[in-house]
Amino acid sequence: MSSWLGRGPLVGERVTLRAFTLDDAAELATVVGDPARFRWSPNVPVDLPSARRYVETALADPESRVAFAVVDNLDGRVVGSTSFYEIDPANLSVCIGYTFYADDVQGTVVNPTAKYLLMRHAFEECGAVRITWHTHELNARSRAAIEKLGARFEGLLRKHRRFGDGWRTTALYAMTDDEWPAAKEALLQRMSA
Repeated sequence: MSSWLGRGPLVGERVTLRAFTLDDAAELATVVGDPARFRWSPNVPVDLPSARRYVETALADPESRVAFAVVDNLDGRVVGSTSFYEIDPANLSVCIGYTFYADDVQGTVVNPTAKYLLMRHAFEECGAVRITWHTHELNARSRAAIEKLGARFEGLLRKHRRFGDGWRTTALYAMTDDEWPAAKEALLQRMSA
């Protein structure tokens, strides 16, 4: 277990982020409606075997990744996943990613709330100084969502990750603790709108 960030739960008005268990695989298998929508995100589970692999992989190295089930507080169902990864307590930095949601909660307050909970926890409760996000350079939807959080584009990382039979160029975004107060205010306004 990561001693720096812990494993939650992180509770908000609309969503709760709680640590995955293997029991979540069956529900997670039903989250993704149209796999084509996640063409930029490899390994998003689309059935029970891939959901089991996803949860097992997410739980395999708790020092470098803390994976959360995103639970909709309105009906108690698992509507997606998000994670802390590349956890670096020595440098007080962490990445946020491995995020996907059910079709019916996309474009709602679910993602901003989940990211708010993660960022508030990392910056305010754990003393992080830097949070980063990685996404495929061509994933316009993900890039727009990251920018709406208040993260700044820092550049492209060429041949950064394996992708299918080749490599992906990764768009790198980051936020520092100095930028968090303004981003927090904007997120709170989005969440209350």
